[in-house]
Amino acid sequence: MSSPAILESSDEQTAPGESTAQTEPGATAEAAAPPAPPATREAQLTDLGMAFRRVFRSFNRLRGRDTHLGASELSHAQFELLIELHERGELAAGELATAARLTPATVTQMLDHLAEQGHVERVRSQTDRRVVVSRLTRQGRRAIEAKREAWKSRWEQALAGLEIDELRAATRVLERLAAMVEDAPAQESCGAREEHPDAPGAAGRKPV
Repeated sequence: MSSPAILESSDEQTAPGESTAQTEPGATAEAAAPPAPPATREAQLTDLGMAFRRVFRSFNRLRGRDTHLGASELSHAQFELLIELHERGELAAGELATAARLTPATVTQMLDHLAEQGHVERVRSQTDRRVVVSRLTRQGRRAIEAKREAWKSRWEQALAGLEIDELRAATRVLERLAAMVEDAPAQESCGAREEHPDAPGAAGRKPV
């Protein structure tokens, strides 16, 4: 006569060919699912192209808001002119137009407005008295400092959590994209249209 212990052990034996593996408490079917395949280079380039187009469109919308600014407010384009004068020093209208990638007529009109607001002043060049140059006033420098301070916190918040290596990689990518856009023919420039039809991600995705 078999003892109860022997009978209990016999009941727990596994049938031939049956798995002896047991599911750990809390385990789910999802945990056993195979990992997603790594993104291909083509797919990653498409995602990068989509992100670049979103940034480009955002800047276009930012410029579009300039038409609703008050007379005393600085537009995005005007602020870019002030930045050029701040970084390069006094410049003639033609030099400023080249630096800002704008037409001389547009820059002259903008300088007229900035001078009326007291942000810039026009003086004769010290090296060539025939040339009139524009330079920042103290008020113009304060405007730049205030604008930069307003953007600083947003900039740092947007990039919070990124490692230095990630920021360096992002810088290299942006530098290459800037060079690509600048070297593109005029008729194919991103500035000529809202987006380049041949850009990665330009087809098959919903508008952002």
